[in-house]
Amino acid sequence: MAVSAREQRILILAGLVGAVFVVTQIVPAVQGLYQRRNAEIETVLLAVEREARLIEDSLLWRDRRIEAEVQQTQVETQIFSGATIPLVEANLQRDLSKHARDSGLSVSSTRLADSLQADDWLMVSQEMSFRTDDAGNTITFLRLLENSEPRLRVRDFSLSRSRNQYNGSITVVGFAENMSRGDGQ
Repeated sequence: MAVSAREQRILILAGLVGAVFVVTQIVPAVQGLYQRRNAEIETVLLAVEREARLIEDSLLWRDRRIEAEVQQTQVETQIFSGATIPLVEANLQRDLSKHARDSGLSVSSTRLADSLQADDWLMVSQEMSFRTDDAGNTITFLRLLENSEPRLRVRDFSLSRSRNQYNGSITVVGFAENMSRGDGQ
């Protein structure tokens, strides 16, 4: 079967119309589908990356929270407690006298404690005079203070010798969370 020239022109024209249709309709639709697919893939990859970052950050924040809780526990063991300032002062004085006795020092005198409030903290300062016949007892005493819980920090220290006896004085400070005096202040 032979194709006439007219049929050939119709077939060529139909082929051209088909090619134009494919180029103007099907190719853009396929390109749009491809671009939407790539955009969806990119969105999923970004979401996966964000989730991975959140997981890493959550581990970091969990570690920081644990570290903060440990530090809080350490601080709590180093500060004095008490419902009122006089109770905190009494606790500090009791601990200081106990450490002196445990290290072989005789307490000569103690002054009234001084306290200073600032923001959320209370600093209590206690002065004590002591005597001993062995200078090594003072080293033991200072080591006990250094390792004390709640922590007693040495602010001032002096030691003198007269005959066979050593006389000394010490001022220590301790800290507590701020509270009222219990007398309306």
